[in-house]
Amino acid sequence: MEYHRKLLLAWSFGAFVIIHLVQAQPDQQGFISLDCGLSPSESPYTDPVTGLIFSSDADFIQSGKRGEVGDDEISYTYKQFKDLRYFPDGVRNCYNLTVNKGISNLIRAGFSYGNYDGLNISPRFHMHIGPNMWTSVVVGSESYREIIYMSKSNLLQICRVETGETIPMISTLELRPLRNDSYMTQFGPLDLIFRRTYTSDTFGYIRYPDDVLDRIWDRYN
Repeated sequence: MEYHRKLLLAWSFGAFVIIHLVQAQPDQQGFISLDCGLSPSESPYTDPVTGLIFSSDADFIQSGKRGEVGDDEISYTYKQFKDLRYFPDGVRNCYNLTVNKGISNLIRAGFSYGNYDGLNISPRFHMHIGPNMWTSVVVGSESYREIIYMSKSNLLQICRVETGETIPMISTLELRPLRNDSYMTQFGPLDLIFRRTYTSDTFGYIRYPDDVLDRIWDRYN
């Protein structure tokens, strides 16, 4: 995993995707969309921006505590960033996801601190896939970490690993199965650097349902 190939998506590929999507119908089959820390009594719900169906993470992890961002004046792009799960106990806390062996998946973890604990200290920790290092995280305002990963088993563990004095946390965890010809590589997992598409409108992002694979595109003109 330390040899992750960095992924840079250029304009020409972005244009191809937009053209392709006109011919495709949105379908959430195989999607895992977890609003981490969401009360099971409020689950599931349909996100008003994307139309994606999000569920509580309670059935996918046995540890951690539910929380909510502490600053009510912050406006969030997506509802999922209002809830969070934090992990005050244990060095390593993992989500257990059931996937199809040998299929590439886009894995996306989202974070927003929002001073939920009143300490005003940005959490710092590592993310692992199974035993392998994925990425280092410093949580501030809403942000994502994303990787394309092919699991060698039907169980996929996504873990937060404590690295110091701050407490790991997570706002959203999303998994999107990909066609195996979507990204061709001989070098293992692909870490995202950035993804952009060029449009006349620079407001907001392009994602599901306009991209049926639910990749998040920055707009540029």
